[in-house]
Amino acid sequence: MPDRSSQAVWEGDLQSGRGTMKIGSGAWEGPYSFKSRFENGQGTNPEELIAAAHAGCFSMALSNELGQAGLTPDSIRTTATVTLEKSDAGFAITAVHLNVSAKVPGSDRQAFEAAANNAKAGCPVSKVLNAQITMEAGLEA
Repeated sequence: MPDRSSQAVWEGDLQSGRGTMKIGSGAWEGPYSFKSRFENGQGTNPEELIAAAHAGCFSMALSNELGQAGLTPDSIRTTATVTLEKSDAGFAITAVHLNVSAKVPGSDRQAFEAAANNAKAGCPVSKVLNAQITMEAGLEA
């Protein structure tokens, strides 16, 4: 399996500095700053990229779980919301909430929920995060 990497460059102090992040494949590159991370400034932030990675990983894991049950999804839409909190020990990602909606012909609620729970536990990004992971999973008609 190939290594996966990305890059970040930061210039300046924490509050007035700025940086860029680049996905290793070249598929995306963009700015980040104190304001885009801790306020509502333009650009991205590490937590947003972790959320994208988790949503993508989970969606693929769910597709795999459904496939193992003999089901093929028409679509899986996942939103991951990352919670960054400050404590006396500093900042930490404390939680991720997955909100998934899927259209899976032939599936029933019980089979879908089992597949979603297995995907949540088995997704490699879920495994690497030291955070509480919660989920809402809805099966579309």
